[in-house]
Amino acid sequence: MTGTRSVQSPQNRRRKLYDKVADSIANSIRDGKFASEGRLPSERDLAEKFKVSRPTVREAMIALEIRGLVESRRGSGVYVTARAANVIQSEGEASPELNIGPFELTEARRLFEGEAAALAATLMTPERLAILESLVERMERFDAKSETRDLEWIDRQFHLAIAETTQNSAIVAVVENLWDWRYDSFLCRSMLARATVTPVASEHRTILNALKTRDPQKAREAMHSHLTQVIDAIFKATELDVVEKAKSQIKAKRSEYAKRALI
Repeated sequence: MTGTRSVQSPQNRRRKLYDKVADSIANSIRDGKFASEGRLPSERDLAEKFKVSRPTVREAMIALEIRGLVESRRGSGVYVTARAANVIQSEGEASPELNIGPFELTEARRLFEGEAAALAATLMTPERLAILESLVERMERFDAKSETRDLEWIDRQFHLAIAETTQNSAIVAVVENLWDWRYDSFLCRSMLARATVTPVASEHRTILNALKTRDPQKAREAMHSHLTQVIDAIFKATELDVVEKAKSQIKAKRSEYAKRALI
C-alpha cells in the first residue's frame, strides 16, 4: 500500500514568510504573551527570534498595523494596540490576505529580471535598442509636474521591453505578473506609497548602456544594481519614516512644555 502525500491548498502555498511572522506575533498577542499596549521586542530581536531578515520583520509589522493589532509610537517602538484582543476575536481563525510585500517582490524581480536582461543582451537588435532608448529619453524628460503614474508606466514598459527581447513568452509573463503584484498587493502599495519610491532615469540609462554592449554579464549586473537600489530606497525610506515620527514627537513635546511654562 503506497503512502499518501498531503497536498497544500493554493491559499497555504501562497502564504508569505512575513505573513507567518505576523500571524505568530498575533497568536502571541492573543495568548497574552504580548500584553495590551505593551512594547514589542526590537526589529533586530524579532529577526533573530524568527530567523528571518529585518525587511521581513518590517513587512510583518506593517501587516499587523494594517490589521489594527500594533501601532508605531514615535521614537519609542512598536506597541500592541488597546483593541488588539477584540480585533483578533472578530477576525476568527482566518487572517486577511495581504499578499506580497515590496522587499520580497523586488528581490524576485532582481532574480528574474537580471537573467532576462542577460538573455536580452545576446538577442538585442537595433530596433529593440531604439524602443528602449525612446523610453529612457522619455524618463529623462519627465516633468515633475506630471502624474507619477505616467513615469511608473514608462518604467514598466522599459522592463517589459527587455523581457520581450528574450523572445520567451514565459519570461514576459513572469515579469508582467511581478509588476502586476506591485499594484494588486495592498501591503506592497502601502509600503511603496510610504516610501515614495520613483524610477531613477540614470539607473535605466545604465541598464540600456549595458544592453548596448550585448554583454550578458554587464546587463545582468546593471539590472541587479538597479533593483538593489530600489530595495535600499524602500529600506531607507521606512527608517526615515521612524525618524520623522520621532522628530514630530519631540516638536509636540516642546510645544507642550512651552505652554506649561506660560502657566
